[in-house]
Amino acid sequence: MQPEDVLKIVKEKGVKYIHLQFMDILGQVKSVMIPHIMLEKALNEGIVFDGSSIVGYATIDESDMRAVPDPDTFQIMHYDKKSATIICDIYMPNGKRFEGDPRYVLQRVLKKAEEKGYKFVTGPEFEFFLFKMEDGKPTLQPNDYGGYFDFGPVDQGEAVRKEILGIFSEMGYVPEAAHHEVAPGQHEIDLRYDYALTIADRILTLKATIKNVALKYGLYATFMPKPIFGVNGNGMHVHQSLLSLDFQENMFYDSSAKWELSDVALYYIGGLLNYAKEISAILNSWVNSYKRLVPGYEAPVYISWANLNRSALIRVPAGRGMKTRIELRNPDPAGNPYLQFAVMLGAGLAGIEKKIEPPEPIELNIYALTLEEKEKLGIHSLPESLGEALYHMEKSELVREILGEHIFKHFIIVKKREWHEYRAQVTQWEIEKLLPIL
Repeated sequence: MQPEDVLKIVKEKGVKYIHLQFMDILGQVKSVMIPHIMLEKALNEGIVFDGSSIVGYATIDESDMRAVPDPDTFQIMHYDKKSATIICDIYMPNGKRFEGDPRYVLQRVLKKAEEKGYKFVTGPEFEFFLFKMEDGKPTLQPNDYGGYFDFGPVDQGEAVRKEILGIFSEMGYVPEAAHHEVAPGQHEIDLRYDYALTIADRILTLKATIKNVALKYGLYATFMPKPIFGVNGNGMHVHQSLLSLDFQENMFYDSSAKWELSDVALYYIGGLLNYAKEISAILNSWVNSYKRLVPGYEAPVYISWANLNRSALIRVPAGRGMKTRIELRNPDPAGNPYLQFAVMLGAGLAGIEKKIEPPEPIELNIYALTLEEKEKLGIHSLPESLGEALYHMEKSELVREILGEHIFKHFIIVKKREWHEYRAQVTQWEIEKLLPIL
C-alpha cells in the first residue's frame, strides 16, 4: 500500500489510534501509540525516539533514531477496531538506514538472495504454553492436561486457538492449522508459507495477538523455550525454500535428482549444517533455550539431516514440486525472527556459493546411537549452552557479515552479560543434591 491508501482506510474505518512497532535485537516488541491526526506526519517523516533506551540500539551519545512506518504492514487490530498497528523501519538522523535495525538485517540478506535469483520463503510452526494466573501473575500450572492433537471438551485453550485463527484469517495471514501440542497446556499455530520478511512481520504481530487473546481468557501465554522440567519445550520449526523471483519455480526441486532435491537444495542444506554451531546463538538466543535442546524431548541435538528422521536437525518433509522444502528444527519462538531468518538464509546462501555438499542423510534414531557410532558417522552436537553458542558465534566471520558490526557486537555484549549472570546463580537443584553430601 501507499501512504495515501493507509490514510484513506483510517478515515473510512474510523481508526483513532495507531501503534508504531519494531523489535529490539532480542526480539522484544517495542511500540509507540499516536493519534490518527498524527499519522500523515509519521508516514512522511517518521517518529523520533531515544535509541539508547532500546536494547542493542545505540549509546547515549548517538541516541536519536527515527521510526518510519512501512505502509504495507498496516493492520487494524481485531480486538480493538479503533486501533491499528504498523511496523517501522529505523533510520538515523542523517536519513540513512540504521545498521542495528533487525528488520534491516533481514532485508539486506533477502536483497543478496534476490540478486542471485532467489526469493526466500518460510513457514514457521509456532509453539507456546498457556498457563493459569493467580493474583494477576503467571503460574506454571498448565490450563489443560491434553496431549498431541487431542480433541477434548472446549476449554480456554481451545477458545484461544479458535480466536487467534479467526483473527489471522480476517487479517489475511492464512494460518494453516492450530492444534494442541505434546505437553500439557502447549499449543501450536502454523503460518502458511510466504516471503520471509512478511512472515517475520507476522510473527511480531502473532506474539502480541497470542498474549492479548490469552489474557482475555484469564491465561498467560509464554514463548519461553523450556518453562517446565520433564516435558517438551517450545520450538519454532521453520519450513523454508528458495523460489524463483516470480515465485513460480521451486529452486529446491529437481525431478531427475536423487531424493528429487536440486544441487541448490543440497548445497543449502550443506551450508546450514556447516554453520549450525555459529548461528546457534541467534536461533536459540536465551540461556533457557538450551534446556530445550537436550535428548529425550524431540528437540534436535545433533547436526545431521534426513528425509524421514525427526531426530535430525534438518528434515526434508514429504512433498515435491512447488512443495519442496526443508525444515530446520532447532529455532525457538523466543528469539528475534528477523535475525533468525537472516542467519538461516545467510548460511544457506554460503553453502550454495561454496558448493558445500552435505553428508549422507541419517535415517536412524540418533538418540539411540552410541558415542562411537555417532563419531563413525561424523555426527556432531549443537552447542549445549548459550556460553558455548556465543563462543562459536564470536569467531564466525559469516555471522558478523550477516548481522553487521553493530548488531554482532551488541548482541554478544548483551548475551555474555546474561550468560555470566546465569553462571553465577546457585540453583535449587544444587542445594537439594549437593548440600546434604558435601
